[in-house]
Amino acid sequence: MNSTGANAGMSRREFLKSAAVVGGAVGMNSVIPASQVWAAGSDAPEKTEVKVGFIPLTDCASVVMASVMGFDKKYGIKIVPSKEASWAAVRDKLVNGELDAAHVLYGLIYGVQMGIGGQQKNMATLMTLNQNGQGITLSNQLREEKKVVDGASLKKLISAEPREYTFAQTFPTGTHAMWLYYWLASIGVNPFKDVKTIVVPPPQMVANMRIGNMDGYCVGEPWNARAVADKIGFTVATSQDIWAGHPEKVLGATADFVKQYPNTARAMVAAILEASRYIDAKANRASVAKLIADKAYVNAPEDVIVQRFMGNYDNGIGKRWQDPNLMKFYDEGKVSFPYLSDGMWFLTQHKRWGLLKSDPDYLAIAKQVNQIELYTQAAAMAKVPVPKDPMRSSKLIDGKVWDGKDPKGYANSFAIKA
Repeated sequence: MNSTGANAGMSRREFLKSAAVVGGAVGMNSVIPASQVWAAGSDAPEKTEVKVGFIPLTDCASVVMASVMGFDKKYGIKIVPSKEASWAAVRDKLVNGELDAAHVLYGLIYGVQMGIGGQQKNMATLMTLNQNGQGITLSNQLREEKKVVDGASLKKLISAEPREYTFAQTFPTGTHAMWLYYWLASIGVNPFKDVKTIVVPPPQMVANMRIGNMDGYCVGEPWNARAVADKIGFTVATSQDIWAGHPEKVLGATADFVKQYPNTARAMVAAILEASRYIDAKANRASVAKLIADKAYVNAPEDVIVQRFMGNYDNGIGKRWQDPNLMKFYDEGKVSFPYLSDGMWFLTQHKRWGLLKSDPDYLAIAKQVNQIELYTQAAAMAKVPVPKDPMRSSKLIDGKVWDGKDPKGYANSFAIKA
């Protein structure tokens, strides 16, 4: 074996044995076939420098730390983080090959796969980068002038005083659009009929709210905390209020990239898994927040990032709490695993809101996009446990349970839909 990784010098038999041990400890169904662990008799990365796009958000941390802390070197690659201006730019650069991979919205990858929100291209979800840690911000103007402080009072206002209420999200098929739509529907507001929605890149949300361009927005941190700090908005809901433990950003690439550079893709996942484990150690969080606050990365005040990064929430109108469902990157491998049911959920919401005109083969698409086999191999390299079941069950804010068993029934079960 000629990698520079942690397994350097390990024989092929020993590597497979260690993969089996890791898998067996967590109920992996089968040992990875040797031919899939070793491309052309070697696990050496085919491409040693990888350009990984990211958007200035707190949850870009694992991509940044994999590079800064040198976890990438351990697996024989160099991750070059590339700061991008918008999710549309990330999409275009992934599709045309300017980026090898990216910190990207889960729903964006599925949108491109389905040919909605951009030209169709077969895509790959290599791993989940984080859960939780997004939010919905309403303007202080709504609170001060109309006494809106929660979902119920917002619904009451929209019903009583019809006008063009404007809400921003970050990409049409992305996570923030889906959290915003789901939350609005849960309070009885149809996001397509009762309000107007617009697309704004994450770092531009606060400036747009400051000049009155929107009544509310859904975005990742630190741009909700920044609105509170700048006294222009308040947090009406966190994304973990909508779905505790929800999938958020993924490490995304094209299917062509994974096919051409499987060892590189595997090394990249292993390196970012190491970074994810590092970030989730509480003792490391403050220093990670300080590092990602830099102009080269998130470009926001450290104190705006660190509080919610540590789970310390202040909604801006008098409520403070320690959130157990803070932004998580690892959680003993439970965060990072690309569950099939997670990918399927985004398809159900794309169908719910009319982005997909008919029900797709939910499970088949998730199996095609989510690279569970490759992820499992990378997890073995980084000694990360792998969940036994590629499906998981969760109860969302409206009381509905999502478990992936009847996606068509679930997608069509909502009272408020397109």
